[in-house]
Amino acid sequence: MNHQLRKMLNEMPRECARWILVTGGAGYIGSHTALQLLLEGYKVVIVDNLDNSDEEAVKRVVDLSGKHGVNLYFFKAVGESVAKPLHYYSNNLIGTLNLLELMADVGCKKLVFSSSATVYGQPKSVPCTEDFPVEALNPYGRTKLFIEEISRDLQYSDPEWRIILLRYFNPVGAHPSGLIGEDPRGIPNNLMPFVQQVAVGRLPELTVFGSDYNTRDGTGVRDYIHVQDLATGHSAALQKLFNTKDIGCAAYNLGTGRGTSVLEMVAAFEKACGKILPLRIADRRPGDASELFAATEKAEKELGWKAESGIDDMCRDQWNWASRNPWGYRPPHSIEAIIDASNKQA
Repeated sequence: MNHQLRKMLNEMPRECARWILVTGGAGYIGSHTALQLLLEGYKVVIVDNLDNSDEEAVKRVVDLSGKHGVNLYFFKAVGESVAKPLHYYSNNLIGTLNLLELMADVGCKKLVFSSSATVYGQPKSVPCTEDFPVEALNPYGRTKLFIEEISRDLQYSDPEWRIILLRYFNPVGAHPSGLIGEDPRGIPNNLMPFVQQVAVGRLPELTVFGSDYNTRDGTGVRDYIHVQDLATGHSAALQKLFNTKDIGCAAYNLGTGRGTSVLEMVAAFEKACGKILPLRIADRRPGDASELFAATEKAEKELGWKAESGIDDMCRDQWNWASRNPWGYRPPHSIEAIIDASNKQA
């Protein structure tokens, strides 16, 4: 894989201000970001191991963009599970280290890294500003935090690097066309894929983890952001990266600045789909913060970016995607769909 990546990076034109390498570009956030960049005139190279994504997403991105010069590199690999943290660290950390080394070797020293609000852990107050203490509570958050620290050390040791760390809050929604959206393989890691799978009949009920948090309705509060807003945030970050020679290694929150509880989000989705979703309350999950939402002033001031969509927009677009693609990118006769249907009947 390293040999293939090195060859690909070496083959990219050196007048590379308009050439963008998008790792994970077949995934949920990556596909929406790749589409946004294509529509803005960038040339995009997508690298993905298809572990938690689908090649069909990229085909649809090409169709939506109307541009057929997208370069695709798919590195197939066996996925690693969060349930196996050592493997998870290896997949994320070593993969990123290899990529950074290859980028340095070919003289490509500009990086926008997809970090996460999970680096804030359980903050003592909200909203979270970028200078808050960081203390991730789970393996996923810790890998993001480790890579942030690696990025800072790298840029400090070699000032030619320009790095922006984007701390995503909770991406939801889908492209308004309904052609691309979130389609996780296996058990989803966040709320909205569960919600949409209940709404289309793939799951019998929604499980809400924790109803005894110190929040307005007892359920966890999060900052949900439309994936389309997240995509434009990447574009704004790239412009900042290209135009600011001395940016160093800078972190920005990408969120709306508004907290929404789990039950409020479910109610908004019920409004969008016109259904009442069966749900049950379960115990809290370890590592879940009670309340987490962003301070967005830094991104607004320095990137010229602000989230545009509210939760009704997010749920409308998510339902449009789910209703058009109830089995995601997989046709209903696929082996995965058959297994899902069998499990549902059991």
